Amino acid sequence: MSQLGKEATIGILNEGDFLGEGCLTGQPLRLCSAVAMTDCSVMKIDKKSMMEVLHREHAFSDMFVAYLLTRNIRYEEDLVDQLFNSSEKRLARILLLLAHFGKEGKPEIPIPKISQEVLAEMIGTTRSRVSFFMNRFRKLGFIDYDGGSGFRVHSSLLNIVLHD
Repeated sequence: MSQLGKEATIGILNEGDFLGEGCLTGQPLRLCSAVAMTDCSVMKIDKKSMMEVLHREHAFSDMFVAYLLTRNIRYEEDLVDQLFNSSEKRLARILLLLAHFGKEGKPEIPIPKISQEVLAEMIGTTRSRVSFFMNRFRKLGFIDYDGGSGFRVHSSLLNIVLHD
């Protein structure tokens, strides 16, 4: 959160992801915080142990660097999305990402119940705009609601992201 009280979602983490790695480079101030959207378990690894494993286990070190580079690319894509795409396209993209669309070995999964306020914060628009787009996506058959427990995103939603 900024001094002006503004917040921004800069990433959505999934099972097996890392957070807080800035401390490994001596980052003196924590710039981000994490909020769980669903039940989860978190493993805390102290800095000394992580540094030892990174130096000792080359396969893990290679995997960790690849993970960080991939996540950095995703953040760059998110920034471009925020700067150049409409709120409708940003919502479609975030829904596809939440559903793990296109990830190897991961089927599209139902998205747990998430408030329109949270989605609005994630894409930088108002709740009413999210409501409008979600209703539009539902009417077009791009999403289906699962009786209050969440919703399912269909790959056809990709048409919104790709259409100019």
